[in-house]
Amino acid sequence: MAVLDALGHALQVAGSMTWEITWALVLGFALSAMVQAVVRRESVTALLGDDRPRTLAIAAGLGAASSSCSYAAVALARSLFRKGATFTAAMAFEVASTNLVIELGIILVLLIGWQFAVAEYVGGVIMIAVLALLFRLLLRQRLLEEARAQADKGLAGSMEGHAAMDMSITGSGSFWRRLASAKGFTAVSHVFVMEWAAVLRDIVAGLLIAGAIAAWVPASFWQSFFLVDHPLLAKIWGPLIGPIVAVLSFVCSIGNVPLAAVLWNGGISFGGVVSFIFADLLIIPILLIYRKYYGTRTAAFLAATLYVASVVAGYLVELVFGLAHLVPAARGARVETSSVSWNYTTFLNIIFLLLAAVLIVRFLRTGGMGMLTMMSGGPDDTAGHDHADHDTADHERTGHSTPASPDPPRHRGPER
Repeated sequence: MAVLDALGHALQVAGSMTWEITWALVLGFALSAMVQAVVRRESVTALLGDDRPRTLAIAAGLGAASSSCSYAAVALARSLFRKGATFTAAMAFEVASTNLVIELGIILVLLIGWQFAVAEYVGGVIMIAVLALLFRLLLRQRLLEEARAQADKGLAGSMEGHAAMDMSITGSGSFWRRLASAKGFTAVSHVFVMEWAAVLRDIVAGLLIAGAIAAWVPASFWQSFFLVDHPLLAKIWGPLIGPIVAVLSFVCSIGNVPLAAVLWNGGISFGGVVSFIFADLLIIPILLIYRKYYGTRTAAFLAATLYVASVVAGYLVELVFGLAHLVPAARGARVETSSVSWNYTTFLNIIFLLLAAVLIVRFLRTGGMGMLTMMSGGPDDTAGHDHADHDTADHERTGHSTPASPDPPRHRGPER
């Protein structure tokens, strides 16, 4: 009975957190889908041919408007690298794709506070700048050539099929006119459902792990682990240990936000929360994908530089927000259990769940299940004969553009 009670408590906490963020998740993914429906993949690749600050800013902006799934972001970055983007620009796109997206900010505001959302965006820019500097100083041409040769092998990884698809619509007209068209509605529904399919595993895992830790791990453990009784040491320790906790949790994408809320209540520093969230591209499954995509040496290089960039960003955010007196004094992240009642959360959940239902129905009525099946496959599944046949038959109905060829001419710029 004690075990069942403990399990029930953990599930109750996870369920309560799920109820609090459902409407925000739907809203975030819907906004992201709208942007992705009008931004074409070919246009993205053409803009990322060097590693100048302006190019990296464009890469970050385009990444912020793309998929929030860490696995899809990693696969898409490799795809951009193969098609002519510099390695630095591809990695800037990847970092922004998981740390600067709309839905992440919404969930951070809802669960922890607006200060964390602002810190995430400011810290994300800092992290990209630090990563670009580390690449310029440490990335050697020989290692870059090894990474490109390995990437060109086209070995499939998790969410490779999702990365190969370009579901943006074609045609002229303003953003709103294209979005309001039948093709725009279809494209939004397809992106929306496929984004959910890509991140659902991590969101569920994150909520369950956060619920278990909140219910089972006593506050005294976290206070001791995060050195709460030593404020200065806690600020030094937090950004160093945050990414390591993220690696061991195996949770990435938006799924790590509920766990970040638990860690904040437990006593981790403000900068530690930021560095923890930034480390979603360092979890072990993704490190193994780096090894498959770019080779062992490049995977090790990425692990080291991403960790350093996460830590530095955490320290700088802690310093800047501390000087600006923006670090919250209270630790009131929403991880407590609560019952469902007729409040604004319930009404918003009803409204946005109805929106999700409309998009899902549109997705199913426009051949979405076939594309969803392809999403989990490798590049051969999405760029091969079957996909071409599907696109030829459905292009008139959906307005989706076909995936670009995996091997167009590459930019051979001055990147070291």
